[in-house]
Amino acid sequence: MKTNFLILFLITSQITFGQKMGNTYFTWEAFANNFGKEMVSAEDVYSQMVKSGLMINSLGNFDFHFVSDKKDNLERLGLFITQHYPYEIKTIKKMGRNIWELHGLTNEIPINSNNLLYWGLDMYKRGYEFDSKLDAYGALLDHENPKLPVLDKLKEDWYFEKGIDCYNNGDLSGAIINWSLVLEINPKEPNSYYSRAIVKNELYTWKSAMEDYDKAIEIAPDFISALTNRGTLKDENGDYLGAIEDYNKVIELENVDLENIQKAYFNRGNSKLNLDDKIGACQDWKISYKLGAEYALERINQHCIN
Repeated sequence: MKTNFLILFLITSQITFGQKMGNTYFTWEAFANNFGKEMVSAEDVYSQMVKSGLMINSLGNFDFHFVSDKKDNLERLGLFITQHYPYEIKTIKKMGRNIWELHGLTNEIPINSNNLLYWGLDMYKRGYEFDSKLDAYGALLDHENPKLPVLDKLKEDWYFEKGIDCYNNGDLSGAIINWSLVLEINPKEPNSYYSRAIVKNELYTWKSAMEDYDKAIEIAPDFISALTNRGTLKDENGDYLGAIEDYNKVIELENVDLENIQKAYFNRGNSKLNLDDKIGACQDWKISYKLGAEYALERINQHCIN
């Protein structure tokens, strides 16, 4: 059942770091330059919560604030959040001559360092998409009577499917949180590592995504989609030989469906081109095209002499 869901996630071209927009308040340069600081900030918030008595995985509602210089930016952001996340928008109000603030509240989230990090990065990314900046967040918890998620084997499939629902609805951190709960119940479940890797890469943490792909493939060595995605991620980060190795594994597997063979040859051709092996690249693209991948024709016409 899980494999059928995961077909929805198969990707042949990972996103690069960020997408430039015509922002005037929270610019692309500010977003990129402060990305690392946002990760450190999440670590600091978590450390403070632990010092205050946090029990790992305690359920808590995060109070969050975004700021922008235009009310319209925050109104559009608030509408997006309520449509895609199970969150509540409390207020949008003017804070100063040129600053507006959005205040909202999340659903209950199991709080640990990983969940807090990816929730923060998800909100940071969403804010940027609406020319708004994540400004502050925190949660008040009852440390003496903490609420904890149910980590029972009977909940494994429920959390996995909940992660699928979150992802399809655009709630990226919710997807990661639910697949992480699956892995707390069953650390040998490769589909959750694979799915989580995709979302981690969408949130620009490719090294952590690579670790999840590695784990999925360690558990399930013939995991075609994980091999393909890992190969693409390696290629985009300069490990062309490593990418070719992953595509070779896909090609060599028995009973691989035609679509995945097409992609493996096509992607291997791209990696060979990055190694200045144009002859080898053209050979792979032509094989991919002969197998029915019409998208390979553009590469052939651009780089290959007939």
